[in-house]
Amino acid sequence: DEEKIKKQLIKQSINKKNLSKLLAKEKALSVSLKKPNHLVVGSDTIIIFNNTIINKAKTLNEAKKKLNKLSGKKHQIMSAVSVCYNNKEIWSSQQTSTIKIKKLNQKQINKYLKKTGKDILSSVGCYQVEKLGPHIIKSIKGDFFNVLGFPLFPFLSFLSKTNIWNSFLLLVTGPQKASPPQSSTTGLKNIK
Repeated sequence: DEEKIKKQLIKQSINKKNLSKLLAKEKALSVSLKKPNHLVVGSDTIIIFNNTIINKAKTLNEAKKKLNKLSGKKHQIMSAVSVCYNNKEIWSSQQTSTIKIKKLNQKQINKYLKKTGKDILSSVGCYQVEKLGPHIIKSIKGDFFNVLGFPLFPFLSFLSKTNIWNSFLLLVTGPQKASPPQSSTTGLKNIK
């Protein structure tokens, strides 16, 4: 359970800025235990505002309060990815992006939440950059994919440095456009 692991890590007084990386690792390791000889990818995203970790709103009223807090201010999004093999982390990466929310009045927040509806509750910051979020976001400093919740470019760089890349291309494009996959352990020799 992600919330349970998150609470345990916070109780251990870990640096908040390392939380997404540790959660991504725990997620990947929990699956890796059950899937030996498989490459497992885990990821996690957190938001830090005023040195506090922000959790998902449970109701639209909570979302309204959160948007009031974030209005006109900056916060950091930290997304991490961990790759595990045979219950060992073999690679990880974390990125930070800074988002500034426009200065919003209550009428704008109400209108925004009316348009988004309860779907917004799946987003930690109560905005979805891939949907209506640009209506309330003033600026993004950092990688767009990181804001979406996955540090894609570091992950693709990791894949390209191993023979795993061929298997990945096969999954994405289909057999007609990619060379046959290498054995999954062949690609791992380059990254151990």
